[in-house]
Amino acid sequence: MLAHSAAGVRTSRVVLICALLVGAALLSAPRESSAKITGTAPMSVTAIHVLGNKLVNQSGTPIDLVGLNRSGTEYACAQGWGIFDGPTAPSVISSMKSWFINSVRVPLNEDCWLGINVPAAYSGAIYRLAIERYVHELNTAGLVAILDLHWSAPGNELALGQNLMPDASHSVTFWRSVARAFRIDHDVTFELYNEPHSVSWSCWVSGCEMVGGWRAVGMQRLINTVRQTGATQPILVDGLEWGNDLFGWSKHPLRDPIGQVVASFHVYRWSGCATARCWSASVGHVAKSVPVITTELGENDCTGAFVTKYLNWSESHGISVLAWTWNDNEGCLSLLKSVASNPSRYGAAVRKDFRRIAQGSFLR
Repeated sequence: MLAHSAAGVRTSRVVLICALLVGAALLSAPRESSAKITGTAPMSVTAIHVLGNKLVNQSGTPIDLVGLNRSGTEYACAQGWGIFDGPTAPSVISSMKSWFINSVRVPLNEDCWLGINVPAAYSGAIYRLAIERYVHELNTAGLVAILDLHWSAPGNELALGQNLMPDASHSVTFWRSVARAFRIDHDVTFELYNEPHSVSWSCWVSGCEMVGGWRAVGMQRLINTVRQTGATQPILVDGLEWGNDLFGWSKHPLRDPIGQVVASFHVYRWSGCATARCWSASVGHVAKSVPVITTELGENDCTGAFVTKYLNWSESHGISVLAWTWNDNEGCLSLLKSVASNPSRYGAAVRKDFRRIAQGSFLR
């Protein structure tokens, strides 16, 4: 989520299906999902991968992701009071599916995953097992999980917010561990870093020295790290300026030996690129060469008008979209008005749009 959003909005903030071995943070052999969206044709999101500039399933059929962000796992652990912010039971996931979705984005905290700088009760193996179990439940429900590195910090600093870039101290180790944990789960995708900003495109690719004396690691090294584990899932890479700028994408190409890179775009009502003209010039241009997933979409006036405008545009251009956020504690950015999964005014607009998009299934 954009750290510089409107006042009052706080910064806090995927077939093969994995099953957990009892008592261990490991994944077992996959199985195929047969999930359906109520009132629509059967949905297939199995073995999602990149083919040309499209996301496709294991049959090679183009598919758009339509989904929700589930915030909490990036901040609760670091703040020392839990792992999830709200219930995560199968009944809650069923409620999420009733919004006509096929994907959920799960924000992660590198300190909590690695078990450094944070309370032991909510970090390390405990945190990893909780995330693996949650991803298993999402996959079992037929939902793709997008795992993103959301909060980070270099050295001994506690990861209590969004940094400008991933850090050389921990982010490589984080992605090596995450990719190993989920490398056999092909209903998972990896989003390397949430909303890089205030750096150059060359730094975005290759890393650079940051003010404060720490080193940022570039997106190319993180791609290499994931691939060195044997993981073959799509890798999502956010553009600059809080994910809202894709204008430099084509001039700063990233190399993936298996061609599974996806561009990730974030857009809010207050974003710099928040018009159809800008979307066509940036997102539309990049989408000619690689798939684009809008992993965050939201607004700050509670009406749903802006998200409807963007969803109308994105649907016509084959751009996947996940709305921020399936929580009830972020003001106008909350899709819920209560923990009982009742939609807010903004959430009701999103659900209505998702239902329209889902007519006839998510297959394009």
